[in-house]
Parts: sequence; C-alpha cells; structure tokens
Amino acid sequence: MTWEDLDAHLDKVPGTISAYVGRLGARPTWTRLPDATHYAASTMKAAVLVALYRAAEAGRLDLDAPVPVHNGFDSAAPGAPRYGCDQSYDDTDNAVWARVGGTAPLRWLADRMIVRSSNLATNIVIGHVGLPAVAEAWALAGARHSVTGRGIEDYAARDAGIDNMVTTADLAALLGELALGARRPGPLASPAGCASMLDVLFAQEHRDDLAAGLPEGTRIAHKNGWIRGLRHGAGVVFPADAPPYTVVVCTTTELADGGPSGEEADDACRLIANISAQVWESRHELTD
Repeated sequence: MTWEDLDAHLDKVPGTISAYVGRLGARPTWTRLPDATHYAASTMKAAVLVALYRAAEAGRLDLDAPVPVHNGFDSAAPGAPRYGCDQSYDDTDNAVWARVGGTAPLRWLADRMIVRSSNLATNIVIGHVGLPAVAEAWALAGARHSVTGRGIEDYAARDAGIDNMVTTADLAALLGELALGARRPGPLASPAGCASMLDVLFAQEHRDDLAAGLPEGTRIAHKNGWIRGLRHGAGVVFPADAPPYTVVVCTTTELADGGPSGEEADDACRLIANISAQVWESRHELTD
C-alpha cells in the first residue's frame, strides 16, 4: 500500500485522523493533518517527563528524594477551588493510590506516569515542576501548537477554556528530539538525561496500539493516550535493520471507546496498529 492509498483509506474513517512518519532529523516521509490539534489525553505526560528531568539536571529537585503522595491540587483556573483525581477514573495504576498519605520518589512517580499512565502521579509531578516548565519543554522541542495548560481532571480550568492539546507534528518533534538528544547534546537535556527518559518510554506497558503493529521484540519508546472519542499513539521505533523513525497517530473518532489498554483493543487501537504495521513495512524507504 502506498502513502496515497493509506490516505485514501483514512479518508473513509469517521472523525479526524492525523499522522506523522519520518526518520530522526529528516523531513517527514508522510504526514496527514500534522498540525491539526487534538485533545492531548495522556500524551501530554511525555512533556511533563521532560520538564521533570530538566528540573533535576538544573538542580531544582532530586529525582530520588521522597515527596508526599497526596490527592489535592491547585487549579489552573484563577480563583477556582482545589481539585483531586477520581480513583475510579484513574484505575490503570493502583500502586500510586496505595501510597496516598505516604511518600514516593519523584523518579518512581514519573515512571508510573508513563508506564501505567497514572493521572495521580502526573498531577503530583506537575505540582513539583510547574506548568511553565512543561510549556518550556514543548517550546525547546520546536513544538508550535501543543499546549499543556492544566493538570488531569482540572475541570474548572477546562470549563474556563484552559486545556491540553497536541498535534502529531509536535509529538514527533518532542520524542524525536529526545531520541536525537540521547546521541548528542540537544536542547531538552543531556545525552544521559535523554537516554534515561527514553528508557522510561521503552518500558511502556500499554502496548495495544503502535506497539501492536510491530514485530514482537521491536524496541519502541512511546506514550499513548485515550478517552472516549479519541485514541493517540506517539513513539520512536528502533528497528534492528534500519535507522530509527518517529511514528505518531492521533485519532479523534467514534471508533475510540475510551477504555484503557487491556485484553480487548477497540477499533481505534486496531487502526493505529495497522498504520504502525504499514510504516514498519516501509522502514527501509523512509526519507533520509
């Protein structure tokens, strides 16, 4: 199937389907609505991870120091009351909830934020780094349209028009810069810091979208996100027989049932997995 064939197929899918495919440091081989904004869901957690590691490298915090695990946060909406996460909504990682009232290292919370997509861990991390630091991470990566304006479940901010948005081009820029930064000094962090963040993304446990389209054992550093009506996957794939490449697919579509990754993948998961599989088949022909 050619890229034109893939576009024609996606034209028939309900909703907005955006994509970005390209080798690291090269112009993209294929894009589809790369600057269309989608609600970010949990993909914004990749930018929070970058902000945290940048703060650690700057000496503003210690990743291994214990911090309180709590469920109360300041809203991004001026004058709005504090808010908390709903455990029944944030049910992909009960390990963080089990520590409420105690402490945990920021490094562990960051891991749970990515590998299990914990909302509670995300909000705790944001509380330590601040939303301006997350905005700086996006800007340093070269993102043009993505915004992390609030924490997870900050509904007062959402109702005030403060939200979290991403594009496939911006997610590709962020993850691509992380992968390049692990090889040489870059704008996001030191090579060691970028490599450490990639290790967290390699450990992602929700693997039924992008990763499901790859051969077993293929290395992919990725973050996904889902709520009812959307499903996104953003990653860097490291084939053994070809240069690494970024692949990002954002879907705002009725095909997404909003459930977490698990035994039953929804149609949006399968759509992303199929795109990932087709990109894999073309990995040797991607633009240098």
